[in-house]
Amino acid sequence: MSTFQFMGAGEPTAYLFPGQGEQYVGMAKDLVDAYPIAKETMAEADDILDFGLSKLCFDGPEELLTDTINSQPAILATSVATLRVLDSALDDAPSDANSADTCFVAGHSLGEYSALVATGSIGYADGLRLVRERGRLMKEAGANAPGLMAAVLGLDDQVVEEICRERSASSQSESVQIANYNCPGQVVISGNRTIVESTIEALTAAGARKVVPLAVSIASHSPLMAPAAAELQIAIDAIEIADATIPLIGNTTAHPLTTTDEIRRELVAQLTGKVRWTESIRYLLDVGVTRFVEIGPGKTLTSLVKRIDRKVARFSINDPASIDAFVRSLP
Repeated sequence: MSTFQFMGAGEPTAYLFPGQGEQYVGMAKDLVDAYPIAKETMAEADDILDFGLSKLCFDGPEELLTDTINSQPAILATSVATLRVLDSALDDAPSDANSADTCFVAGHSLGEYSALVATGSIGYADGLRLVRERGRLMKEAGANAPGLMAAVLGLDDQVVEEICRERSASSQSESVQIANYNCPGQVVISGNRTIVESTIEALTAAGARKVVPLAVSIASHSPLMAPAAAELQIAIDAIEIADATIPLIGNTTAHPLTTTDEIRRELVAQLTGKVRWTESIRYLLDVGVTRFVEIGPGKTLTSLVKRIDRKVARFSINDPASIDAFVRSLP
């Protein structure tokens, strides 16, 4: 398993990988048109998964691309294609841009798999198969126990936590919890549909600026994903996972993970556990990271970083222009 050379890029850097929800029709098309390595990477995904994932990314339809069983491998493949293009572009970068400075990776939920492929901890083929299976299991769990997620804006985390605890305590069979701590003033709640709906009303009454139900029927990062987590562990245990050469900041711990055992535990735990993104970014800031580079579709993660610390350098790399801009920024 190879590690991408760009991991030390001249100053303490964290490379961030997006999660589900960042997919869109047309993703990776401009990279494939411009760079043979991107075309090869997307074609490799088609062969590994034995269906036309690349055509689905380029042409849709959107409804099929958004299906969790497809969106998860689509995002991973697009992220790795972007990564490989950047790696190739850095062959011509100044030599000190590839020095062994402090470097980390982090991925938002699904993005942890892309991050682990980047570090060489998981092979590309195994990563694709794992997230395809992850999507299938999550879809199945959602069908068996329909859930709901909602973004909550403008309330302190502690207020949202307390309301979730109160709502869960009032029910004998349902629960709701914070799924994602994305940035100060923005969290996502997740749980059984009916209790999330009543929690939305309580959060609004408590003064939330906005509570927006997400267009999903899957309660990610909640106990409703426990059946999926149990089956996913079998698939995770069946593949080779190497120690990470670059520390991964785990979603559920907000601390570095490097060993095979730590990585396996994290990938299972994150299906039902909370994504502690705010804590993860603050940890990286505390250890001296001064540049955050988002690799893959969308710009959500660098936007969240900006809300946590506006002073640090941020790059969203997802097309030829942004790759060129990043390479030109190197010392």
